[in-house]
Amino acid sequence: MKFTESIFKAYDIRGKVPSELTHEVAKAVGRALADFLPTGKVAVGRDMRPDSERLANSIIEGLIEQGREVVDLGQITSDMIYFAVGKNNFAGGAMVTASHNPGEYNGIKLTGAGVTPIGEETGLLDIKSAIINDEYKISSEKGSKTEMNILADWVKHALTFAPHLKSLKIGIDAGNGMGGIVVPELQKDTDLDIHGLYLELDGTFPNHPANPTIYENLKDIIHLVKTEKLDCGIAFDGDGDRAYLIDENCDVVSGSILGALLTERFLSENPGATILYNAITSRIVAEIVEEMGGKSHRTKVGHSFIKADMRKYDAIFACEHSGHFYFKDNYNADSGLIAALCVLEIMSQTGKKLSELCRPLREAYSDSGEINFEASNKDEVIEAVANKFSDGQQDRLDGLTVNYPDWWLNLRPSNTEPLLRLNIEAKNSELMRSKLSEITEIIKNSID
Repeated sequence: MKFTESIFKAYDIRGKVPSELTHEVAKAVGRALADFLPTGKVAVGRDMRPDSERLANSIIEGLIEQGREVVDLGQITSDMIYFAVGKNNFAGGAMVTASHNPGEYNGIKLTGAGVTPIGEETGLLDIKSAIINDEYKISSEKGSKTEMNILADWVKHALTFAPHLKSLKIGIDAGNGMGGIVVPELQKDTDLDIHGLYLELDGTFPNHPANPTIYENLKDIIHLVKTEKLDCGIAFDGDGDRAYLIDENCDVVSGSILGALLTERFLSENPGATILYNAITSRIVAEIVEEMGGKSHRTKVGHSFIKADMRKYDAIFACEHSGHFYFKDNYNADSGLIAALCVLEIMSQTGKKLSELCRPLREAYSDSGEINFEASNKDEVIEAVANKFSDGQQDRLDGLTVNYPDWWLNLRPSNTEPLLRLNIEAKNSELMRSKLSEITEIIKNSID
C-alpha cells in the first residue's frame, strides 16, 4: 500500500487529514494491529476532532476484518484507553487523537497488552512494514463490536490517588478538548468547587488551541483564577492526558516543578522508590530524589520510551517537562487528571497554597522554557551547537545535552513536528538569558 510513510513517528502515528492520514490507512492500521497483538479483545477510542469518528470506525473495520472482537469506547481521553486496556486485560487498544496539534491534524496512539507501549522500538515499525507490503493474516471469520462506557469507573480510579480532597475552588479549562468530560463526574464524586471553561467538545478549537505548553493558551484560565480568586487553575490538552496548573497568584507551574512536587509526595509515601525523569526535566527533580534517598533514571522524551522504562526499573512515578506524568498504580501509564488530583491532594493535606508548595522548587533554577526553531538541516544545527560547547559534558540520550556545573542545554529534534526544540536551565536568570541569547544566535546562523 502506498501512503505518506512519514506519518509514522517515534511513538505514534500522526499527520494531516485527509492528505496524509487517510481512512484507508486507518483501516490498514486496524488490520496490522490485529495481527500484531496477542489474542483477546481490542479497545478503540477517539477524541472530538471532526474526522476522529470516521478514522476510529476505519480502524474498527480493519480489526473486525481480521477476526477481532472490538470494544468501542467512544469519545474518551487518551489516559482512558490505557485504563480500559489495563483494567479489562484487553489485548491492546487504539486511540484516535492528535493531542495538542492543530485541528487539521489527527493521529493514532497504539498500546499493547498490559498497557505496554507500541513505539518504533516496540512494534510500530512492524505494523508500518505490514501496511507497506500488504501483509496480513487470512482470517476465517469476521470479528464483532460491542460498546462500553468507562467514564465513571475511570474517574473513580483516578480519585484513589486523592482520597482526602477538600472543597478547594478550582478552575478547569478543557480548551474544548476531551478533558471536559471528567468535570461532571468530579462534581458528583468530590466536594471540589469547579469553575469550568470551554468544556464543550469541539475539535475545531473555537476559543484557543488545546495546548497548555503555550502561554497564550493559558490566558483565559489565568483570568478566571484571578477574577474568581480560585485556589488554582488546571488546563488540559486536546486529548486530556496532560495538565498544566496555575497557582493562586496566576503563575504557571512548569512541568518540571510539578514533577518535583509529585516526586516529593511519592518518595515520602514510598521511601527508596525509583523515579524517572526525561532528558529535559529540571535538575531539581534528580536533586530531590538524591536528598530523599530514592533512585532515579533519566529517559528519552516520549510516552512509549518512558512506559517501557517504568517496567524496566520498576519505577513508582515518572515525569516529563511537557506535563506528562506516569504512575505505577495506573498501569505505568500517564494521566493529566491523576497528576492534577495528586496536587489537589497535597494542597488538601498540607493546607498550603500552591505557590507556597512551589516556591522553594522555583527558586532553585531559572529555565528558558521550550523554544522551537524550524530547521530543515536539523543534524547540522545540532552539530554546530555541539562543536561550540565541546568543553562541556555531552550526551546523546535524546538529541544533544551539554552539562556545565551551573547550567545545561538540550537541543533535540521533535518526534512529532518539523522543529528543533531548545531547553536551557541555569543557576540564575542572568546566566540563563545570556546562554539563551548566545545559543539562539548559533542556531539561527546554522539554519539553512
